[in-house]
Formats: sequence, structure tokens, C-alpha cells
Amino acid sequence: MEGKVLARIAAIVFVAIAITATVIEMTREEAPVPASTAPALQPSADPLRATLRRCQQLGEAASSDADCLAAWAENRDRFLGRMPAPEAPQRPGDQ
Repeated sequence: MEGKVLARIAAIVFVAIAITATVIEMTREEAPVPASTAPALQPSADPLRATLRRCQQLGEAASSDADCLAAWAENRDRFLGRMPAPEAPQRPGDQ
């Protein structure tokens, strides 16, 4: 008999603790989280972007445009993380 009484007391204590924790949690007021106001960053004007837009509007004609070919090469190099190749030094007799 004593085992059943002990089990009932333990169950009542457990339920009482659960109800108390629930009441405390429900009455707690949450502090409002301050919204972070990070400044909006404006991307700097990129001449390559403007050139790529112009080439996009040209359509198929852009495939023969030297400016578009150069812009696409530069964009590809930027994407792949390549450094632009240094220009070959000119010798005085080449001009």
C-alpha cells in the first residue's frame, strides 16, 4: 500500500510543479527586441555593369562588338577570381 501512496504523492508533486512552471511562463512579459538599424549600403557605380546592360540590350549583335567581348572577359575574370593579365611591355622598335 505504501508504494501506491508514494507514487500518488510523486505524481501530484510533478503536476503541481508543471502547473507552476506554466503559470510563471505565461505571466512573464517579454522585452521587445530592438530592431537593428543597419545603414543600407548603396553599391558604387560600376562601369562594367553598365556596359554589360548595354550588351544585353544589343542582343545577338553584341557577339561581334569588341566592347562587349572585353566586358564579358572582364566579368568572367572577376567571377573566377583571376587577376587581369599584365600587358606585354612594348619594345622601342615595335612601334
